[in-house]
Formats: sequence, structure tokens, C-alpha cells
Amino acid sequence: MKKHIPNTITCCNLISGCIATYWALCGVWDTALLFIVIGAIFDFFDGMSARLLGVSSPIGKELDSLADDITFGFAPSAILFDFLKTGIHYLPWHYLIYIAFIMAAFSALRLAKFNLDERQALGFIGLPTPANALFWASLMVGVGDQLASSPYLYYGVIAAMFICCWLLVSEIPMFALKFKNWGWKGNEVKYIFLITCIPILFLLGIAGLSVIITWYVLLSIVSKTQKKK
Repeated sequence: MKKHIPNTITCCNLISGCIATYWALCGVWDTALLFIVIGAIFDFFDGMSARLLGVSSPIGKELDSLADDITFGFAPSAILFDFLKTGIHYLPWHYLIYIAFIMAAFSALRLAKFNLDERQALGFIGLPTPANALFWASLMVGVGDQLASSPYLYYGVIAAMFICCWLLVSEIPMFALKFKNWGWKGNEVKYIFLITCIPILFLLGIAGLSVIITWYVLLSIVSKTQKKK
């Protein structure tokens, strides 16, 4: 029975992503965000359980990527699609709202690269899909109404989407919150990130998650630049 536990948890991630997508397309973005977070929790525990039980398998790896693309690729794309739909009268071409699903395709490409890239054992190359999903879901829940107040902001959101698509498949090294030890030395960037997350969430609430993801990307870039020097 134990060999089925990790895959069952992965399927719970996939189901969470399906539910998140449904609520996203219904315009209930806060519920969609909730199920993306639930999916992220399942995503954390499926790999952990596979390692603890010693039942890692190729099918589990493939299933995990499929679930992740639904929860962290398709669901945030659906939120973005629903947002763009609210400003369809601002766009010169109505079918432009479907551009939101490009992000799901780039998320799938990022996951495929991750499966084949042996450099990402202790960190990431490119923006992780869960981080991208949390960025978009929290941004829309937190300030979606304000973004919908101007036609120019719709184009800004589309531009931001393409930047995120590029970050997903970029060669930019980004740190992972994995600790070989709990000391300060060697973990400075991780501790700085975790400490600064607290006041950001306290001051900005849900919208703070999008700021945290932006801070994560910038801190990763700065950290890599300092290491090169």
C-alpha cells in the first residue's frame, strides 16, 4: 500500500488545481488562491513521503509534473484569463484574452526542463512554477480591482505575464529553501528572505505574496551577482 501513498498525495494536488481552475473561471479568485495553496502543500508532501517511504518512481515524477502544470500553470492562467475578460472592451482584439494561457504552456516547458536538468538538486534554474502561481493569484486577489481601473494597466499585466514566462524558462539560478545546516554562514540569503517576508505579509496582506515572490527573484539575482564578484 505504501507505494501508492505519494501518488495519491500528488493526485490530491491535481484535484486541488482543477478546483482552483473552476473557481478562477467563476471569478472567485480568493477561493482559487486557497486551492492553489492547498495544492502547494500536497506538492510539498508528495516528494517528502516518497523519499521517506523509499518508493520514488518514474511514474510518480511524471504524475507530479502533470499535477503541477494544472495547479501552478493552468489555474493561474485561468485567473489571468478571467481578469483580462473584465477588460475585454479595452483590448483592440477580443481574442487577446486567450493570451493568458501562454503561461500554462511555459509552465509545462519549465516543468519538463526541471525533470531533465540535474543542476536543480539544491536550487532552481528559472522561476519555480509554484512561485509564479502564487504571484499571479495573490496579485489578482489583492489588487485586481485596482488593476482593472485603467486600460493601460491591462497592457502592463500582459507585459508582466510575458516577463514571468521568460523567467520560468530562464537560466537564472534561484535559491531553494533547503538547509544543509541551520547556521547563518552559507544560509544568509535564505534567512534574509524569510525574515523580510514577515513584515511584508503583515503590512500588505494577501497582496504581499506577490511582493514576496518579486523580492525572491530580485534577491536570487543579487545573490548570484555577488557570488560572481
